[in-house]
Amino acid sequence: MEFTEEKIGFIGGGNMARAIGETLMQKGIFKPKNVWVSAKTEKTLAYWKNLGANTTFNNGEIFDNCDIVFLAVKPQYLEEAIMTTVTQFFFTGTVISVIVGVTIEKLEKLLMNTLRLGSFPNFSVFRTMPNTPLFVGEGITVYSASKDNSCKETKDIVEQIFSKIGMIEEVDESLIDSIGALSGSGPAYAYQMIEALADGGVKKGIPRALAMKLAAQVFVGAGKMVLETGKHPGQLKDEVCSPGGSTIAGIHAMELGGVRASLINAVEAAANRSKELGS
Repeated sequence: MEFTEEKIGFIGGGNMARAIGETLMQKGIFKPKNVWVSAKTEKTLAYWKNLGANTTFNNGEIFDNCDIVFLAVKPQYLEEAIMTTVTQFFFTGTVISVIVGVTIEKLEKLLMNTLRLGSFPNFSVFRTMPNTPLFVGEGITVYSASKDNSCKETKDIVEQIFSKIGMIEEVDESLIDSIGALSGSGPAYAYQMIEALADGGVKKGIPRALAMKLAAQVFVGAGKMVLETGKHPGQLKDEVCSPGGSTIAGIHAMELGGVRASLINAVEAAANRSKELGS
């Protein structure tokens, strides 16, 4: 399925909406004239206007004009965004949520009670968890479908959209908060580690720009090694560590600093917070 003539809507025009919509417009997959965005501020809408998209403060216009609607507001604003929406027509398209912590069941109840949506399965609801490297075509998105939605065509819509800008996997909804804490929040952990590695290089005399470039490429190369060789990260680590060498000395320093435990704790903390936000 191609999306050149599909009407695509975003309720919320922030970073995640941009990662999806702006990137796909740049690739020519979404036509700007067919993209609609609603937001609460003129500043956000002005950004999208400059890209050629249609903009509005009225969320109802998104549902009235679009075939595929992305819900991309912060979780604490979702109920307000839906409850204040007034539509003129019955919506029978696809709703794709990128909202942290909000279950499909909660989304369905909000939509059914507010948007004149009729009864299932006249429309499809998907819960997704993307990450911001979608901007550079290296994103990760996981998704779950409504239990009432078994239509292969609507699943294909979700998979084809996100596959244009990264990898996509269907998962059980019970895993989404945990996966979000890993792959959704993971880029932030990686950025912090890149910065720290570069700082270490600067401390030892490497110019800042070069240190940052080298540190970033370390993560690109290491990730590809894991994905393309199929080897366990522990094995790849061992292959770099010569007996009595410099790398094993660095690994020892990392263990003393609790890097491994800190990353495990980060994923756990982020998953717990996702559930809190959704409630």
